[in-house]
Amino acid sequence: MTGPEPPENGADGVLDISTPEQFAALAHPLRQRLLFALTHEAATISQLAVRLGVAKGSVAHHLKTLHAAGLVRITQTRKVRGGTEQYYRRTARRLRIAEPRAADRAALLNAVAQEVERSPDDHLLSLRHLRLSPERARRLRETLAELVDEAEEDGADQPVHGVLVVMYEQERERP
Repeated sequence: MTGPEPPENGADGVLDISTPEQFAALAHPLRQRLLFALTHEAATISQLAVRLGVAKGSVAHHLKTLHAAGLVRITQTRKVRGGTEQYYRRTARRLRIAEPRAADRAALLNAVAQEVERSPDDHLLSLRHLRLSPERARRLRETLAELVDEAEEDGADQPVHGVLVVMYEQERERP
């Protein structure tokens, strides 16, 4: 089931992660995978359980945590065989962690590694170290962010591809 794009939390559809509840919610790899799965379309607990190969109870528990932290929302409900089925979706197109802690980075990279492991096609994983002036590093960082943010998407019937861009300055060697 596809629905409208997530609401614009900021001018650019970004939700800034800042509360302890949000950081705690992002600390679990399954919650990261749930957020990935809810990027482009709303889904029910049952649909997510099948898609991710996880028990429905586990999905329900982790969605409750994401919902309480404001990272997902219920977009639709409908009656099904005496019960109510809820469709969940991310609250923002992109989540931004201004000052990530080591545990936050590790959880995100672990979740991405799990997604890459399940990828049915070849993937690109490349690491390159460059010597750049602060100005050239800033320009490259801005260009990479623009490239990802402005990428045009094809129709809803096309596969979803994950894109992770990380740029960091290496720790300087000590004499």
